[in-house]
Amino acid sequence: MPSPLSADRPAARPPGCGPVDALISQTRRLKGEVDAVRRDTPADAGDPRERWRRALYDLAMHQLDDLDEHLAQLRDDPPPASAEESPAPSAAPRASLLSRVGSAEWDLLTDEVSWSGELYRILGRDPAAPPLTLDELPSLVCDEDRPRLTEMVTGCLVDGRPIDGEFRVVHADDGIRTVHMMGEPVLGADGSTVSMWAVLRDVGELRRCRRTVSETRDSLHRHRHAAARSEHRLAVELQEAVLPAWHGSLRFPRRGSRALDVAAAQLPPSAQASVGGDWYDALELSDGATLLGVGELTGHGVGAASGVAMLLGAVRGMALAGTAPGPLLDCLDRLLDTTAQPALAGAVCLRYRHDTRTAVWARAGLPAPLLYRGRAGRALDAPQGALLGAAPGSVHGQAEETLEVGDLLLLHTDGLVPGHTGTAAVHRLLALAPRFAGGRSAQDCVREVVREFGEGERAEHACVLVARVAS
Repeated sequence: MPSPLSADRPAARPPGCGPVDALISQTRRLKGEVDAVRRDTPADAGDPRERWRRALYDLAMHQLDDLDEHLAQLRDDPPPASAEESPAPSAAPRASLLSRVGSAEWDLLTDEVSWSGELYRILGRDPAAPPLTLDELPSLVCDEDRPRLTEMVTGCLVDGRPIDGEFRVVHADDGIRTVHMMGEPVLGADGSTVSMWAVLRDVGELRRCRRTVSETRDSLHRHRHAAARSEHRLAVELQEAVLPAWHGSLRFPRRGSRALDVAAAQLPPSAQASVGGDWYDALELSDGATLLGVGELTGHGVGAASGVAMLLGAVRGMALAGTAPGPLLDCLDRLLDTTAQPALAGAVCLRYRHDTRTAVWARAGLPAPLLYRGRAGRALDAPQGALLGAAPGSVHGQAEETLEVGDLLLLHTDGLVPGHTGTAAVHRLLALAPRFAGGRSAQDCVREVVREFGEGERAEHACVLVARVAS
């Protein structure tokens, strides 16, 4: 909006036809490019995202049409306001959003009023009728909007404030139109207002088009939110179907004089997040041994949950077939290398023989198991073992540890200790040894871990599995 004009200073002349013609050419070229992209957009009425994109393309095309029309008016100068050259209001085109632009000037010294021909069409007036004064103008406006128009005009005439606002006008033939008005006072030599000029635009179609964009955007957001809820529910159901449904400690094997007391838990992030790829497992094998394992797969949601289902199925199948932990992880590594979606996974697999109380284990990228004996603990010496999927064909070494009655093993995924990794996380976990010594079961020890690391702020998913040599 330009600053208030002085009555004795002429307004600047519009730019020459050369620059305006260049702008018109650029606008029309852009229109063609946008229209080409719009035609390639699928007109799928059932897809909220496509409806929203189509509405935006339509809005952009309308606005480019209006820009083209405005530049042409700037080049050609406005047409005269004569009844012979102005069609009836009902004949006004509706395809454009902003092409209907009119102007007016009210001279306060002579009481002369001049309207452009387009302003008659915008306000629904007979072109043969005289233009309305500022006192008469509110008669065309909806009752609810008259105070707003009066306030804008008074502020312009009395305080010299620019006008920039909207109001609705009533057309006798086809209802209500929304009009945007911009104007400024023209000041005399003594600083008083001598006249007021304004530009008025019919923005009803623009508002309708923007409402369409807003409604399709809201519909898209609702659709995405519903899809996200459905995906989260599916991922949770899939995870619950795959992971062991433990409520307390479990005994492995169910029969026999020597047994492990096993419990596990998942620790989710403190903020609501999609299902992660962390897992735990315990399985009684056909030869009497027990398989223990924890792991994590990159990704979230249904993809991660389905990946965990695939990995757990492979782990259980190979373990039941007698595959040792090291070769088992080698096979998982090759399995991940053949999947359609590249992924990385970490895992610890441990095979415990009850008759000899020996644990043979291997790892792939995750921390080594922690062994607690009495009121002290230590990390087991870790064999080599790269992340699954990181170096296809790599070999995962094995280690063996002989346990005693009362010993406790803790297996966990990364991120169990918030804000700590590596050695710092291990030290925090080993500091729980005195509390573990006072626990009566593996489940009591898991509760201590959850109480220590699961009740505050957490950024990551994690799993923990505790196995206690009961006999």
